[in-house]
Amino acid sequence: MGFIGDTIDSVKSIQIRQLLSQAVSLGMIVTSALIIWKALMCITGSESPVVVVLSGSMEPGFKRGDILFLHMSNDPIRAGEIVVFNIDGREIPIVHRVIKVHERKDTGEVDVLTKGDNNYGDDRLLYAHGQMWLNRHHIMGRAVGFLPYVGWVTIIMTEKPIIKYVLIGALGLLVITSKD
Repeated sequence: MGFIGDTIDSVKSIQIRQLLSQAVSLGMIVTSALIIWKALMCITGSESPVVVVLSGSMEPGFKRGDILFLHMSNDPIRAGEIVVFNIDGREIPIVHRVIKVHERKDTGEVDVLTKGDNNYGDDRLLYAHGQMWLNRHHIMGRAVGFLPYVGWVTIIMTEKPIIKYVLIGALGLLVITSKD
């Protein structure tokens, strides 16, 4: 009958108990992933312990599609470190290098100026209107490691959402039709 016919027959033959069992298994997988993510957030001190490089602004050090591992500690931020930061009014975090650090003597607060390694000028044009420096609350974490090219999966699924929906549908169908 073929693969599609067999899959349809398999779905029709599923009993309610088996369907509930598969739904609980799927729920446990999703819950486990969320628990692992929250644990990584606690361990690294970063609101996003893993990010994907989305542009070529940090080449040749990091290429588009590389995955960065972040850690945020209370140590002072220094020039030369690679940080990931959010800008007010933007959703997507930016990965760039700290080029200047300005420490206020009276409060001890540290402001930083960043720049992409592959960019000509600093990031002041990227910052919110009138903002000249990044404050500590803008910084999500420091890059402590990376995996090259692995983030392309995320980039492809973001740029071509149909691939994401087909993949999710196929995985869902696989979970529902699998036999224990």
